[in-house]
Amino acid sequence: MSHSLGIVIESLVAVLLMLTIGYCILLNKRLKRLKADEHSLKATIGELITATEIAERAIGGLKHTVRDVNEHLGSQLTAATQMSAHLKGQLAEGDGIIRRLTKIAVAARPPAAEPEPEPVYAAPKVSAAKAIAAAAEAFSERRRASGLAA
Repeated sequence: MSHSLGIVIESLVAVLLMLTIGYCILLNKRLKRLKADEHSLKATIGELITATEIAERAIGGLKHTVRDVNEHLGSQLTAATQMSAHLKGQLAEGDGIIRRLTKIAVAARPPAAEPEPEPVYAAPKVSAAKAIAAAAEAFSERRRASGLAA
């Protein structure tokens, strides 16, 4: 019995060794795959670090550009506000001049009993500004002719 018990134990050890060798082969394949993945992962991490550095530089440049734009935009807004106020004043002065010229033109018109109908072949109508300018010019011509102009 001792002889058969020894064979059984040695057979069991041989089977366990075969299982261990099979498991080692399986682990070896997995380790090789892991090493290959490690190399590709290192390459990916390197590319990611490079991309991150480029993005950080771009963000720094954008921040600098935003600061410059804010400074220039503020000064341009101030200049535009001043120009707007200046133009508003000039428009008010222009309105006053137009009103005075209108009053002069109305005062210079001779009283007409009945307006004459326009002929069919009449020239196209003149804009209001041109009509006012023409009336003011006619008024000044009359004043010069009568010797009242300064």
